[in-house]
Formats: sequence, structure tokens, C-alpha cells
Amino acid sequence: MSNIATDGTPLAANPLTRAVLEIDEYAAGLGWDQPARLFALVDTAQLRSQEPGLADQLGIGEESAAGSLTPIEQEELPSGTALDEFLATIAWPEVIAGCALTVERLMLPPSAEASIPDDLDDAALASWVAAHPERQEVRMTVAVLRGGARESAVRLREKDTAAEVLTGADLVPGLATALKATFEA
Repeated sequence: MSNIATDGTPLAANPLTRAVLEIDEYAAGLGWDQPARLFALVDTAQLRSQEPGLADQLGIGEESAAGSLTPIEQEELPSGTALDEFLATIAWPEVIAGCALTVERLMLPPSAEASIPDDLDDAALASWVAAHPERQEVRMTVAVLRGGARESAVRLREKDTAAEVLTGADLVPGLATALKATFEA
């Protein structure tokens, strides 16, 4: 049995993974060098029953899978505000089942992390990483549910296909923790 759907995207075992992959595919369609994007995750059946007009507008039909989640993109994140500071200002209403964030970053392999100079401030560190020959550009999509479940998708720019997207609950633990905190306010 293949782990790839007929359209080339990985099959997802649960609604949260499906939502993360849907957001990743949406972000991929926008191309690289995009700003971070925040999404509310709502229970699809609840959305269909409580907001049928919005569900129609989003193309959500009666046949939507039970237990599925619908990502709804939020307003653009404020420029000039650090991501952790922005996330600390968010409080979601009860109707929101979860949230997701997609963000692009430069990452180094673990083998390169040992060579990072100790005396760099944030700006100098960012410049050092950007100039490192082993850096990787990645798009991370991280989602959490109000109850604590989490999922991530990571796409490398150099392997920019749906079949190469890595998924897992603990790929980006720091960001998942920050998103979970938006439900604890």
C-alpha cells in the first residue's frame, strides 16, 4: 500500500495531520519568501451547521468528513513584531478547536550547530546562519488543538514537492508550545 495519494500528496491518518498538510499545500502554492501566516482550525461539521453561508463560501459541502478540521486564514501578522511577542497577544474564542502557523526559516543541520560562535547577538547569529554553506531554507507548518494534540509539516526549499514533506508531532516543539499557549490565556 502506498503512502502517497493519487495527487502526489502524502496520505494523512488523522484530521490534524490532514489540516497541516492542507495548509502546507496552500502555502506551497503561494511560493517561497512569504510572511508567516496564522490559521484558526474549526470543526468542519460545527462550521457547516452554525455558519452554513461561510461554509458554502469556503466550498465545504455536506459530504465533509466527520471530525475534519477546516483551516481559516487570519489577518496578516503585524510586521516588525517578533513572532513570540505576537503569539503572546492571541486568545482564541471557544469555538476555535485549534490553530496553525506556517513560517519560513533558515536552519542548520545538527552537525553545524556545534560551530556557532558563542558571542553573537540575534542579528549577528541570523547573519552567520544565512551565510553558512550548510543552511537549509524550510517552511514549517505547525498546528495544535485546544486539547493538546500537535502536528507539524516541514518542507525543504531544495525538495519542494508534496511527497518530500516531513510530518510529525514533535518536529518543531518550541513553536508548538507557543501556539498551545494561545489557548491558555
